[in-house]
Amino acid sequence: MTASPTPGQASDPGDLHDLKRDVEDTVDVAVERGRGFAAAARTHAVNLAEGRKAEAAKSVSGLAHSLRDSGRTFDDRPNVKAFFDSAAEGLDDLAGSIETRSFNDFYQDAEAFARRSPVAVAVATFAAGFLLARFVKSSGERQIDGDYDRERV
Repeated sequence: MTASPTPGQASDPGDLHDLKRDVEDTVDVAVERGRGFAAAARTHAVNLAEGRKAEAAKSVSGLAHSLRDSGRTFDDRPNVKAFFDSAAEGLDDLAGSIETRSFNDFYQDAEAFARRSPVAVAVATFAAGFLLARFVKSSGERQIDGDYDRERV
């Protein structure tokens, strides 16, 4: 009587070699597809950011225009008017920078700033978190007050 292979074991070393090669091929295909998917996702994200970049530049430019218009009310105060004009010019420069620079450039600049000034980034993060918490808290309080008023009626 010949010994038959137990379940889960290959009967021939050649079969094991073929199985190993099939698994390696499958892994290679999966890795290539994963890289293609990641590249497509990255491209889509960059294109979306580029589209939003144009909208942001337009908003900043509109803000500069509004600021310049507000400054015209101070024609009788040249120092104040100069401040408004200077701020509007700075915003126009920012809008131009937003339009011409790539998303990658902004990311690299932000990363370089964070490396140069970690304390400033930590303080800004804390301040943003604090403001967000205050906003969420005040929104919740208004809803609770509104619910209380409706129950009293």
